[in-house]
Amino acid sequence: MFEITVAFANALASLAGFTDLALAEINGDFATGLAALGVGIAALGAGVAEGGIGAAAVGAIAEDEDFFGVGLLFTVLPETLVILALVVIFIV
Repeated sequence: MFEITVAFANALASLAGFTDLALAEINGDFATGLAALGVGIAALGAGVAEGGIGAAAVGAIAEDEDFFGVGLLFTVLPETLVILALVVIFIV
């Protein structure tokens, strides 16, 4: 996937007339690209989870203000998955 992106960027750069930029400035590691894709998927999943949890937390807080701390805790809990995915990038 990353190699396809680099090839596409190189093709665009050569079509746009930046011949000295093409193939010289854009290069990268395939594993790093896959790790970045993993972080993106983890962030997408966390965002979907936070949507449902946030709606439920706001409803619970509207009913009783004592649920503010618990609702806030459960709302930010999926973000820990993204932080763990970022840690995996540094390991890769």
